[in-house]
This record gives sequence, structure tokens and C-alpha cells, in this order.
Amino acid sequence: MQAHPTRFLHEHDPDDSDLARWLAEYASRPENREAVTHWETLPARPARHGELLPALPEAVQGALEAQGIARLYTHQVRAIEALRAGQDTVVVTGTASGKSLCFHLPVLERILEEPDATALYLFPTKALAQDQLKSVTRLTDAHLALAHVLQAGVYDGDTAASTRRRLREEANVILTNPDMLHAGILPQHARWARFLRSLRYVVIDEMHAYRGI
Repeated sequence: MQAHPTRFLHEHDPDDSDLARWLAEYASRPENREAVTHWETLPARPARHGELLPALPEAVQGALEAQGIARLYTHQVRAIEALRAGQDTVVVTGTASGKSLCFHLPVLERILEEPDATALYLFPTKALAQDQLKSVTRLTDAHLALAHVLQAGVYDGDTAASTRRRLREEANVILTNPDMLHAGILPQHARWARFLRSLRYVVIDEMHAYRGI
């Protein structure tokens, strides 16, 4: 099977020599000819932090500190500021740069200020929805006040009927996918009146384009 040309782009690491040797050996094999087309080392860049004004609610800040997060990155601050201003916001940054906090934090802030507020999270796969449910639950479990206000759950094809009913009636954060939104939520919008009436945030993670469907 012909290998597809691949561009390797990575951050500098003290153990890069091992990876470089492995790639050189990999690329030298006849069956992998032209598989590696480019190799580049990017120097590390210092983190850039910002200050959010006004500051996050004490409960949210406490939950962050419990997870070892003392300061927000500049892209997180700018995203939260834009969302507070009611602007549609797109965040495009590298892997593991804390993009999830860009929507978790303003959603939690809004729920603390407005107990009836709701948020809809859309993910392309069920697995991502489950991962993000764990992410936001881990954050809120770090502070008692947040744990009490968050009522979140995954609403997809695997969700039991009794759980679906409870989420419709009680949840303030629903994690689902585009298919379920169009097949199971919008056609039943009358049942979702409570949730949709108080909808404050719609989060699309990530931005994907589907073709041939």
C-alpha cells in the first residue's frame, strides 16, 4: 500500500533526537519512500497570560485554582470578553491550549448569575460529548457552589428514555450532536420549551464540514 506524504510539524523537546532518529529510519524504508516530505523544529514560545476584568466569580476562580490554574491565557481572556459582550466567537489555537475553558467559564459564570440560563454544546461525535461532560464536571466538582448549580448531561441516541425526560426538564447544559439536534430535539421543540426559552450559549466544538450526507 502506498504511503501518503505527510508533513511533520512539532514543538521543540529535549528528547527530539530519539524521534528524529525514528523518523529518519521510517522514511528510509523502501515502502515508506516519500512518506515524510518535511521536518521542521519550532522553538518554544513563552506563555502569554491576560487579566480578565471584571474577574470571574469567586466559585469559578476557586474551581480553576483547585485544578492548578492560576492565570488565563490571552486567547481565553479575549474569548470570554467577546462572549460577555454578546459577540459570536471563534477560537482557533493549538492542541491542548485550553479552548474548552473558553466556553466552560462563561457558561458557568452565566448560570451563577442567571440560574435559569441554559447552554447547548454540539460535538461531531458521541465520544467527544462524553469527554467534555467529564471536563466540565471535573471543573465544577472542585467547588461546592458550582457542583450545586450545574445540571449537565449527554443527550444522544444512547441516552435512556428516563434520562432524556430528566434532562429536558432539569438540565441547564445539554451536550449532544448535530444529528440528535435535528432528529430528536428540534422536532420536539414544544417539550424543550423550558430549555430553549432560556438558551444563552450555543457551543459548536469543533467546526466540521460534512459532505455527501
